[in-house]
Amino acid sequence: MKELIPSIAGWIPAIILPLASLMQLVKILRERNVQGISVISWFLFGLANIGLYIFTEKYYAIQSLLGLLGTALVNFTIAILVLKMRKTENEKD
Repeated sequence: MKELIPSIAGWIPAIILPLASLMQLVKILRERNVQGISVISWFLFGLANIGLYIFTEKYYAIQSLLGLLGTALVNFTIAILVLKMRKTENEKD
């Protein structure tokens, strides 16, 4: 029981963090609107997730890989997508 609770607790962020970020990515792709989305915030979220991954030292735990590195990848994808979409919008004007 002592090992079960931390194991289950590790799956909560491994599921919620990438899912929450994916929801933002899907919203951007569906609406084709990046107004009000902070590139700096999403980039910093990505950096924070990488820092936490290194800090936890659980390099091969699937929960760390999904929850931290997976989320960082989605965070950086959002930041890059927002930059590209803003550039495209500015070129149209």
